[in-house]
Amino acid sequence: MPGEHARIQVVKTNKDYGYAKILERTETSPDRVAPPCPIFDTCGGCTIQHLAPDAQLAFKRDIVRHALTRIGGLDATDTAPTLGMTDPWDYRNKIQVPVALQNGAFAFGFYRKRSHAIVPMEHCPITDPLIDAIVQTARQIAEEKGIQPYDEQRHRGSLRHIMARIGKQTGEVMVVFVTKTDDLPFRKAFIDGLTSRYPQIKSIVHNVNNRRTNAILGKESRTIWGRDAIYDKIGGITFAISAHSFYQVNPSQTEVLYKKALEFAALTGKETVIDAYCGIGTISLFLAKAAKHVYGVEIVPEAIADARQNAERNGITNASFEAGKAEEVIPAWRAQGIAPDVIVVDPPRKGCDAALLDTMRAMQPQRIVYVSCNPATLARDLKTLTADGLYQVKKIQPVDMFPQTTHVETVVLMSRKDK
Repeated sequence: MPGEHARIQVVKTNKDYGYAKILERTETSPDRVAPPCPIFDTCGGCTIQHLAPDAQLAFKRDIVRHALTRIGGLDATDTAPTLGMTDPWDYRNKIQVPVALQNGAFAFGFYRKRSHAIVPMEHCPITDPLIDAIVQTARQIAEEKGIQPYDEQRHRGSLRHIMARIGKQTGEVMVVFVTKTDDLPFRKAFIDGLTSRYPQIKSIVHNVNNRRTNAILGKESRTIWGRDAIYDKIGGITFAISAHSFYQVNPSQTEVLYKKALEFAALTGKETVIDAYCGIGTISLFLAKAAKHVYGVEIVPEAIADARQNAERNGITNASFEAGKAEEVIPAWRAQGIAPDVIVVDPPRKGCDAALLDTMRAMQPQRIVYVSCNPATLARDLKTLTADGLYQVKKIQPVDMFPQTTHVETVVLMSRKDK
């Protein structure tokens, strides 16, 4: 970690970087702490759990600053301190655990980093304790009944994953069983065993995934007990969460992130806003509370259907949603005379499509608010947006959405230079 020295053995060198094995640590950072998770060094999920919380926040700020400087060629000196959590544990509202046949036995846990070998897991300290316990109970039922775990090599067996989600504000829980087979063996035992013990469970879903794929969920989901969705609230807005819904895994920090995006948007109630990559409308509905009208676009039709329902559920009438590629829908809106004062983008890790960046510059909104989960692609896109001098970066705010990991979210405010 930063500040440490070690004797290493170089195993591979490339033009710009190399790989090495640590033989002996000769200087230890004062920020090194004992990780509480017993499988920390083999799981590969929480890669900086051994770094003290305050040092994690400083580390993530440096990640953002270095990316914006090296890749984007920007002055990131004024990057704000990372916004962290008071208690950076038990925050995940979703857990999805693979089940497999490993060495001829039932295996349940997380994949070892860069492999599909399962590391047995009894407890995950960054996951909500209730759903952590529920998946362990489901595992016990599966083992007691002798259900056939999925054999990835031979593409045989039944149970592939056990997933659970919780509404952190409502306490409602959904459990999802993913199988290769069209039926869920011992279905009644799972339903009775879970619902009798955990009254918080409001939905049990069976998902069928019979493909050879790394994707967890298949296309077909059937509700076998309770409701099709559970509900949660962020910032007073209620969201329906189905088995397939994208919903941020750390809702308390999501509220911090979205409030910062809303602050940067500086809405007065008179603005037209476009929300690219709007998902199920989480940011859009936040913005709609302070804007004249919000237009959201998302490539996944099911997410747009969820966004419309979420708007209706919350009585929000000044938000419109359209399914399609942002780089195609937004130019069409422009042709219809829709002129945004603010554009908000929250793209996937690969960043914004080049055509969308060109469209944003052509539409010349007063402000662009960029929400990013990948500092590298953020830096690349900001370099493009600032290339002709029309826009300048005004504020950079990292947010720690995923404590104990190297991932960091960033909110950036860009303003037109004539404004």
